[in-house]
Amino acid sequence: LTNMNEQFVKLLSILLSSNTQAQVFHRQTKSFSEHKTLGEYYDEIIELVDSLTESYQGKYGIVIGYVAFPLISYKDNAATVAYFTDLCAQVTELRKSIGQDSYIQNQIDSIEELLYQTKYKLVNLK
Repeated sequence: LTNMNEQFVKLLSILLSSNTQAQVFHRQTKSFSEHKTLGEYYDEIIELVDSLTESYQGKYGIVIGYVAFPLISYKDNAATVAYFTDLCAQVTELRKSIGQDSYIQNQIDSIEELLYQTKYKLVNLK
């Protein structure tokens, strides 16, 4: 359970950080479509992460040990897409260590759905 908790808090930390990072990109981009897409992402991710956290903690107890990540300034669309591509890969990898409770995995599915929708919009809707 300890390793599972470590992986879970890493997942939460990455996702919570992605909210703030998306806000930075949202405020710095000059692209209206990126601005809208990133705004939708940071509005939705917090509710999904909150729900996931509560479900997990209801079964396994309070998670501690959150970490922060440095924020990066907006560079261009390609860098933003690369950020979300890496985020998708990290979530896909970390979820493997979080146990097989279907309701928790389903909540992570919803998070991955949002991540890949966001990536799609950043790549294709300009």
